[in-house]
Amino acid sequence: MQINGRVLVVAGSDSSGCTGIQADVKTILALGGYAMSAVTAVTARDTLGVVDIHPIPPAFVQRQMRLALQDIGADVIHLGMLHNADLINAVADVLEELAPDAPVVLDPVAITKTGRSLLDKEGMRHLKIRLLPRTTIITPNLREGELLAGMNIHTDEERYHAAQMMLTLGAKAVLLKGGHDDQDPVVDLLATEEGGVREYSAPRLETRHMAGIGSTLSAAIACGMAQGLDVHKAVERGRTYLQACIKGAPGFGHGAGPINHGTTVVALPGF
Repeated sequence: MQINGRVLVVAGSDSSGCTGIQADVKTILALGGYAMSAVTAVTARDTLGVVDIHPIPPAFVQRQMRLALQDIGADVIHLGMLHNADLINAVADVLEELAPDAPVVLDPVAITKTGRSLLDKEGMRHLKIRLLPRTTIITPNLREGELLAGMNIHTDEERYHAAQMMLTLGAKAVLLKGGHDDQDPVVDLLATEEGGVREYSAPRLETRHMAGIGSTLSAAIACGMAQGLDVHKAVERGRTYLQACIKGAPGFGHGAGPINHGTTVVALPGF
């Protein structure tokens, strides 16, 4: 496989290998890209949930980013778990310094499926101020969308309104994911500055092995953009890849197990 597209992933490490940087790196490699990493936190977790979090000092995160950007360089920056205001500002400073024109894909990791907060209120405020105006596409799930838009999201009308509301915060595009409700099919909304709102739907897959689907989709989008796809094509290919990964889940773990990031991707649309 020829390597095409450099992605710097700035996110947390997941000891179970299901989510975070581990999922991002596997996704980017599977899609033919080259992944670098700047670890923002080390988590101790399994498929049942997060047990402990050890934050990495912001200055060390900056050092990781600078070395990657100054040596190999990046076509796209993918941002994941950024747990507080100090870290968010540190990341934003390096982006302004060394990657002012690079597209940014932001997965606003704010809360776990079990309800544990991964981003405090001050961090959310700085995320909106420092990073959203710099973001090419943001990929919140419904709960994260509620925090960003400042509203409850239950109805289809509220989804459309929330997606458009998040555009006003500065992101050029918003992919509001629908997987955290009970609807079938699962509907994601892609809102863009110039193109209105587009629906993407897929049948709901009944399985407990879906850990890391948010990280995987946003990393797939980042890889696609690094390889020259526009936002719409990157989203389409990323969703196709994610569906295949879920269907091929290996069945590991006692809780929400991993998906199969090693899914063959050669025949996927846009690749």
